[in-house]
Amino acid sequence: MWTLPNILTLFRIALIPIIIGVFYLPWEWHHIASAAIFALAAGTDWLDGYLARRLNQFTPFGAFLDPVADKLIVAAALILLLESHPTPLFALPALVIISREIVISALREWMAELGNRTSVAVSYVGKIKTTLQMIAIGVLLAVDPVAHPMWDQIGIGLLYIAALLTLWSMVIYLKAAWPEFSRVPDPEASAQVNDTEQD
Repeated sequence: MWTLPNILTLFRIALIPIIIGVFYLPWEWHHIASAAIFALAAGTDWLDGYLARRLNQFTPFGAFLDPVADKLIVAAALILLLESHPTPLFALPALVIISREIVISALREWMAELGNRTSVAVSYVGKIKTTLQMIAIGVLLAVDPVAHPMWDQIGIGLLYIAALLTLWSMVIYLKAAWPEFSRVPDPEASAQVNDTEQD
């Protein structure tokens, strides 16, 4: 379990409270500092995947933890940015992104219970949207929205594009899982499930 890629993933999670703490420091450069730490965390996302392939250190724990770390840091940063962007304009893409992650996590767990998790494996669109999310959040953390409104609008624009890709990737996942949604259940299997739930 304690492979270098997994350690980097845990390090990424450990950076989340540091980003939050630095963001609230009464310091002129707190925006840049929090963005730099976020960029470091985002860099470990690429690095741990590269090292896992390079060193052939894929583990079940890493396969579970890596997407969890990505979701945690994105959700934490978006909630943090609502402090400086308390508007519907920002809340909408943030809500879309966080809601999608909850839906897809639940979908993967359900498909895993059916023994068919590979049909909702990470797609190429999902990787692009994650990259764009990281760039958008990095820009938004780095700038003071009052002092640099143009850069702030660029960051929000990128976040909207990421939110659209988020919805697109969710449609891809739901489409892959649709055969299971539309499958007619076996009455005997359903009865067994009901008996188990009652127990």
